[in-house]
Amino acid sequence: MAEKIYVYDTTLRDGSQGEGISLSVEDKIKIAARLDHLGVDYIEGGWPWANPKDLEFFQRARELRWRQARLVAFGRTRKPGGNARDDANLLAIKEAGAKAAAIFGKSWDLHVTAALETTLEENLAMIAESVAFLAAAGLEVIYDAEHFFDGFKANPDYALATLKAAASAGASWVVLCDTNGGCLPEEVAAIVTRVRQDIQVPLGIHAHNDGDLAVANTLAAVAAGCRQVQGTINGFGERCGNANLCSVLPNLELKKGYRCLPPGQLSLLTEVSRYVSEIANVVPPGNQPFVGYSAFAHKGGIHVSAVLKASQTYEHIPPRLVGNERRILMSDQAGASNLRCKAEEMGLALSPEKEQVLIDGIKEMERRGYQFEGADASLELFLRKTTGEYRQPFEVEYVKTLVEKRPGQEATSEAIVKLKVGDQVVHTAAEGNGPVNAMDNALRKALEEVFPAIGRMRLTDYKVRVLDEKDATSAGVRVLIESRDGTSSWNTVGVSTNIIEASWEALLDSMEYALLKQSQDLNKKAAAT
Repeated sequence: MAEKIYVYDTTLRDGSQGEGISLSVEDKIKIAARLDHLGVDYIEGGWPWANPKDLEFFQRARELRWRQARLVAFGRTRKPGGNARDDANLLAIKEAGAKAAAIFGKSWDLHVTAALETTLEENLAMIAESVAFLAAAGLEVIYDAEHFFDGFKANPDYALATLKAAASAGASWVVLCDTNGGCLPEEVAAIVTRVRQDIQVPLGIHAHNDGDLAVANTLAAVAAGCRQVQGTINGFGERCGNANLCSVLPNLELKKGYRCLPPGQLSLLTEVSRYVSEIANVVPPGNQPFVGYSAFAHKGGIHVSAVLKASQTYEHIPPRLVGNERRILMSDQAGASNLRCKAEEMGLALSPEKEQVLIDGIKEMERRGYQFEGADASLELFLRKTTGEYRQPFEVEYVKTLVEKRPGQEATSEAIVKLKVGDQVVHTAAEGNGPVNAMDNALRKALEEVFPAIGRMRLTDYKVRVLDEKDATSAGVRVLIESRDGTSSWNTVGVSTNIIEASWEALLDSMEYALLKQSQDLNKKAAAT
């Protein structure tokens, strides 16, 4: 059987320290439940003494039934000159209701003397007494040796002494932290190998990403003997983030042959990654390895032709192993293989003549500024309309936008739309905080009564790109709109020399695709029954 690597997730604590990320108690409960379902071994819930929100999380977490994970309460060693049994921070950890405790202590002599302003001997006592106090309370104690690698490079004997203090006091794990994130993989491997000679307690690794090496350093540490990996979903964390578990876990399981998650659970990784991003209100980077929207996207015609014949030609793993999927992009670099694959996905049968007409049409549109590789929804609508496989759900008779600006007052925007839905003509108007928002509101007002699916979607991103800067204010623009409905997202594009017209085109595509998607979902359900 493959050797087990224990997975310690700190998204709820270290991850939430990332700039722009703020998780409510309800958010943390939802993410914790999803992590437990994924099969991680430890979930660090937060610091119950330092943060009232974290304290509330632990109180609510007591009511949950954990299937796999052990909940961990985080904190620090006792204060210099204090007593562990009277330390408010340690008492809060003890009373949090978690089965495990993670406490950090200083391993770098510089931090002991400059930051804590105490002696090296007192710091060793702080570590030992704090670990012993929590272990005596029946908790599994995980000791995080903060700044360990920098400390070891500065004073190896003292850095090792801090680990021995924790181990002898009853720590179940000793975790080596690259807190500044500046180490190189070969340094990590050499130092972990040295530590193993003196420390018998199982070792873990906690790497930050300031040198863009957190994943590499984590893998190097495991190869050298660490058996616990700490990190966050999507690499969220302070400064440049933490080791990204969405890359660490598939590398360990699929490339190195270790066992990290329960059998089959790695296939949930993409879903969990996107769920956490959604809860954190963070747009996930498309090029994120393994779980990114573009991780298995193929654009060049030669690449597509090869990958359809033998996937390993341009894919380092089958996407399904991590719950992702292959995407074939259409662009001016596309060939017949790209188009044929996209058509098959949509259930469209194309003759060779029709294929060439569509390829020429796509290339001409991209010459004019359209960009279908980032707008799959607009591409699907274009293909279906061109092949006659699409029935227009509504017709636009006209749209009018008004922007009024008076001295000393904020500008106001209004949109008026006239649509034909079947035999019914809908004529309505709406205001917004800008012309695009006003058009969005007016369209919704006109369509929601007939098409309730419109009410479930929302615009989540809006981008404008000037196509030819030398034309200044008369330049053409490309507008990209991202929309979501709670279960998925899609992107649409519009191009014009008029930014309002380009926005309207992308907006219309977004609404039409939402209705097409609903129709497809209903057909799938009907076929399943």
